Amino acid sequence: MYRKSAFTLLLLFIAYLSNAQKPAPQDAELSTYKYPYPVHYFQLHTQGQSLRMAFMDVQPATPNGKAIVLLHGKNFCGAYWDSTAASLSSKGFRVIMPDQVGFGKSSKPAQLQYTFQQLAQNTKALLDSLGIKKTAVLGHSMGGMLAVRFTLMYPETAEKLILENPIGLEDWKLKVPYQPIDQWYKGELTQNYEKIKKYQLDNYYAGQWSPAYEKWAALLASWTEHADYPRVAWNAALTYDMIFTQPVVYEFGQIKTPTLLIIGQRDRTALGKANVPDDVKKTMGNYPELGKRAAATIPGATLVPLEGVGHLPHIEAYSRFINPLIAFLEYN
Repeated sequence: MYRKSAFTLLLLFIAYLSNAQKPAPQDAELSTYKYPYPVHYFQLHTQGQSLRMAFMDVQPATPNGKAIVLLHGKNFCGAYWDSTAASLSSKGFRVIMPDQVGFGKSSKPAQLQYTFQQLAQNTKALLDSLGIKKTAVLGHSMGGMLAVRFTLMYPETAEKLILENPIGLEDWKLKVPYQPIDQWYKGELTQNYEKIKKYQLDNYYAGQWSPAYEKWAALLASWTEHADYPRVAWNAALTYDMIFTQPVVYEFGQIKTPTLLIIGQRDRTALGKANVPDDVKKTMGNYPELGKRAAATIPGATLVPLEGVGHLPHIEAYSRFINPLIAFLEYN
């Protein structure tokens, strides 16, 4: 009778666990992917089309009368705020987590002129529909650029601004050649799990992978295996162009809202680094210096540097992220 070796069984078990964690191929709106909280949809009518904006609305058991909106990064969706929402809700905050149009469970239009102003306007319309007149705004990565734009456009709504390793602390156009949208699209079409994991491993986690990171790489990769992926990739290309061509750094001095910057000091994220010589590359994405410069430019801003932490503090170093965040939100 054939008997598998213990080593073979171990490999099969590891493969089983890996496949169990891997989402099935996902359509453009992640219709079968389960988010950590119930998902609702807000109907938008913009640029001649009807679009859906997915969002989670976590109501606290004991409300403190305050709200906070969490704005996701370029390679993510609202789902990665799961732990953050749980902590904030336990402190009495109402937590709103939208998927911006073009991301997560929200619509992926065939054509849309993406601007941070448009996304900010969409977010404000969502908050208005929920009766939220005042809110703190937390933005990570690309969400940081959107949070700045939202705060500048709606200072009467944004009570506090928190920037977690935001991109856009520098203007890449000054150093990086312009890349047409078609070129971004071509690159997105080549994505797969191995490339996505390698990018995150190298750029987010300094070569140290944890099982806790797996679901975020696997979620992005699940799109690449579905027939809808060209539509997802096209929206990704359009939003890359938005990020590259619409800097917010020149307006930091106009922010009047109390601001907290939580900056992982190991981060070196910068759009277009792959398209410049090594000597230029070394001058980009220097978050220790960029964080200091932003804190000095934004009136009254507070800087919390996190040594040894990369681009994703709320995933890589959660307690070091959440404690200063809650202290800032609760300070009157």
